[in-house]
Amino acid sequence: MFGLSLEHLVILLAAALFILGPERLPGAVSQAARAVRRAREFATGAQQQLEAELGPEFQQLRKPLQDLQSLREFDPRTALRRHLIDDDPPTAPAIPSAGLRPGERPPIDSDAT
Repeated sequence: MFGLSLEHLVILLAAALFILGPERLPGAVSQAARAVRRAREFATGAQQQLEAELGPEFQQLRKPLQDLQSLREFDPRTALRRHLIDDDPPTAPAIPSAGLRPGERPPIDSDAT
C-alpha cells in the first residue's frame, strides 16, 4: 500500500497514537478512510463520465498510457529472449554451487568449449 512495508505502517500508527492520543485516533482514522473512499469514487466517476462522453475514442486515449506502463515494466532480458532467440525459452546451464564459498567461482569445464 503506497510502497509502505508493514513495519512502516506500524511506526506510523504508533506515531499517530502518540500524537493524537487514544481518544482522537479512531475519529482521525475514520475521517481518513472517508477521504480515501471519496477520492476513489471521484476517480471512478470521472473515468465513467469520460468513457460515456468519448466512447471508443477513450480507448484510443488510454492506449499511449498503457504503452507507457508496459515500458515501465520493461525487462531487457525478456525482450532479447522474445525478439532475438527462437521460440524455445533458453535454459540456464546448471552451475554446481555445492562446496563453493561466497565470492568463489566454479571451475571452468574445458570439455564444454
